[in-house]
Amino acid sequence: MKKETYDYALKSSWQLVSNMYNREALKFESTMVTGFALLSIDRNGTAVTELGPKMGMEPTSLSRLINSMEERKLIKRNKNPDDGRGVLIKLTKFGLLKREDSKSVVVGFNKEVNKELEKNEIKNFQKVVSRISKVAKEYEYFKKRQVIMTTKKIK
Repeated sequence: MKKETYDYALKSSWQLVSNMYNREALKFESTMVTGFALLSIDRNGTAVTELGPKMGMEPTSLSRLINSMEERKLIKRNKNPDDGRGVLIKLTKFGLLKREDSKSVVVGFNKEVNKELEKNEIKNFQKVVSRISKVAKEYEYFKKRQVIMTTKKIK
């Protein structure tokens, strides 16, 4: 049997989890990304400039998401009291209700996973994922000089 790479295992597992979250979100006429945003917005509001990095989203995608959530009356935009130039996103009452729906799905899924794993497996999983994340942040296969040399040879 061919050995599975770490990135393949992570990506394929995440794809299954993502699909499950989207199936659940559809039951609430929503999406996984909207649910994630609802969970990422603090109860007292979150600055738009903080939300993108918090969710790992590009500005264009984030802008579309915020517009969509505002149209659905999940959020409202307010001036940031700490910085008049900035915008603070706050959940509406409806947004808070939908946040609880998202939270219940995430908590329920985690409970199901916990039923399948022993405490030491959970601890080891968290340790392994943390180390993989550390390597991913620091890893650089092609150094800038190597890339320049390689492209010069191609020309």
